[in-house]
Amino acid sequence: MNSPGTKWIAEWLGGLGRIAFLARDAVKSLFTFKVAWRDLSYQIYFIGVKSQSVVLVTGAFTGMVLTAQTYFQFHKVHMDTATLAVVGVSMCSELGPVLTGLMVAGRVGAAIAAELGTMRVTEQIDALRTLATHPVDYLVVPRLSAAHIALPLLTAESIALGIGAGYVVGVYLLGIDPAYSWHNLVKYTKAVDVTIGLIKSFIYGGIVALVGCYKGLNCGEGAEGVGRATTEAVVYSSIAILIANFFLTLVLGKLFQIL
Repeated sequence: MNSPGTKWIAEWLGGLGRIAFLARDAVKSLFTFKVAWRDLSYQIYFIGVKSQSVVLVTGAFTGMVLTAQTYFQFHKVHMDTATLAVVGVSMCSELGPVLTGLMVAGRVGAAIAAELGTMRVTEQIDALRTLATHPVDYLVVPRLSAAHIALPLLTAESIALGIGAGYVVGVYLLGIDPAYSWHNLVKYTKAVDVTIGLIKSFIYGGIVALVGCYKGLNCGEGAEGVGRATTEAVVYSSIAILIANFFLTLVLGKLFQIL
């Protein structure tokens, strides 16, 4: 008889394999040009435009508090003008993409899982199959493509607003010299930092959409199943983003060092 731990590992590996097959089918459908462009444009609006408020507020206050905390430590060793350099690098390569991914996972991942879960419970997905419409083509591909497009754009906005808000706090509230602060920001924040952040956000978009779609398409019966799938979509996609961030930081850091 299998132990509970062994059973849990087997279920986890099985779910990972099913997500991989779902990703394979979505990529195959995408490259055979079976994309519903109208659905894609709506999903870009839903994922990107309607997520701007929460992403921009998060980016702005993250840049502000990071500026304040960095200044308080750097002021002890008289390195005030290096504050914005730390904020720029941190927002571009780490905090910008990660926090944007987590915010979108909380808002969009839950919505995708709830929508597809409701369709599954009410047998609308089975109706699509009877009409010779593959659910991956009609439901998964537009959401996955839109997330890949929207997340880098949202991340770029979050980075820009976070650095801008940090500059305002540092210069006008904390009294840091604006000329030297801007000089150090431009000197130490490289294009590679922005590139790493955008690559990460592109991958995080796929994680959010893929986990949300998988949980929605495989939810349990009834309202309880839909609620559980919604919760699991947010939790699992958030954990996956944090785990992926560690490995992406190592891989991309080494890769751009070599290049």
